[in-house]
Amino acid sequence: MSAETPAADGQFTRRRLQFRAWRGTRPFWAGLFVMIGGLPIMYFPYANLQIGHLTLAMSTTAGAGSLIIGVLLVVLGFTLWFQKHIQIFAGVAAILLALVSIPVSNFGGFVIGFLFSMIGGALAVAWAPGTPPEPETAKDTEEVDGGPAHAIPETDEDAMGQPNDLSGTSPANGANGRHSAG
Repeated sequence: MSAETPAADGQFTRRRLQFRAWRGTRPFWAGLFVMIGGLPIMYFPYANLQIGHLTLAMSTTAGAGSLIIGVLLVVLGFTLWFQKHIQIFAGVAAILLALVSIPVSNFGGFVIGFLFSMIGGALAVAWAPGTPPEPETAKDTEEVDGGPAHAIPETDEDAMGQPNDLSGTSPANGANGRHSAG
């Protein structure tokens, strides 16, 4: 393929939609925030900032601890992207590492890394996978008895003519008002 060969029609749109579908099935933003939070935490202890002719070295005795915390946060961010089933563990670990970074790594990467990691960890803990919407068919939109098909029936009986009481307190279902454990 040469540089003059045009890309296939709609290839960018197709790739964008594929990425959008992939991103929607995992805590993408949580992983991104955790990774962004890890970068300043591991960068600032090793940076030599120059202000004019003045060199400001942020080297501390906890430089190795800062590097470990930052690398772990970046790894947790990638873990949130590619291992979505452990998002609670990764989110709690990101929050704990962000809290540990305050005394270890120059106030958590000058509070920037701390805030990004805390927000990302909270997003990871709060994330829940969604259910895909069911496709609407013509049968679903038909009206039954003057109302929509998905309306709650007015009777309290199931298809067999039995009362639909699943609480365990009705004598009709043989429970005699007692809940049973099994």
